[in-house]
Amino acid sequence: MTATLAPVGPPQRPRSGPVRRTVFVLGVGMILAGVGFLLFCAWQYYGTNIIAKQKQADVKQSIASNWDNGIDGKDIGLLRVKRFGSDYEQPIVKGFDDKALASGVGWDPKSALPGEIGNFAIAAHRVTHGEPFAKFPKLKKGDEVVVETRRHIYTYRLRNSGTSITVDFSVGWPLQRVPAPDAAGERPTKSVITMLTCSELFHTRNRNVVIGDLVSDQDKKTGKTTTIG
Repeated sequence: MTATLAPVGPPQRPRSGPVRRTVFVLGVGMILAGVGFLLFCAWQYYGTNIIAKQKQADVKQSIASNWDNGIDGKDIGLLRVKRFGSDYEQPIVKGFDDKALASGVGWDPKSALPGEIGNFAIAAHRVTHGEPFAKFPKLKKGDEVVVETRRHIYTYRLRNSGTSITVDFSVGWPLQRVPAPDAAGERPTKSVITMLTCSELFHTRNRNVVIGDLVSDQDKKTGKTTTIG
């Protein structure tokens, strides 16, 4: 008698249990989270720069147009720092909030205006959003910082380097009328500039601070330059 063999079908896959499904879902979730994080980083360090630089160009164009028409406008002026490059020029806009710092260099509205007696306080990003202060650590004592408004060109000379003063972001003396740790409440007697930015690229708690004194004031209408100090 010849035995008849039953047909052999394809091998059966083991059923996917709840643990197996959970591991799969977690794995996919981790992959998506990683991709999302990389995209976020790419946006922060590249995308925001592209958008901010276009915005800064628009603000500079608006400033030029207003000045051509004899109008000061809502923006403060233009910042030039030779240490940052011979072609460096950034718009200074009103405010220290995220919107202002994405448009250029921000000015503290509670501080003095350029050339006024008191503390003209400005801040900007080192990374992301156009990176206006990317080269801040390269600043040296004696460097000149130029602020141009519609009517004047003010030149300040720095007292310290870009890395010599580091403070916690909660420390308020750099924004005082007289920017010194022991000068709270003092009445200002001269014009100074204070510039602030993050002290580390990937950590935003600490701030680097430079302070400069007004050394000259050029009247753009008459061309006369007044030396100060």
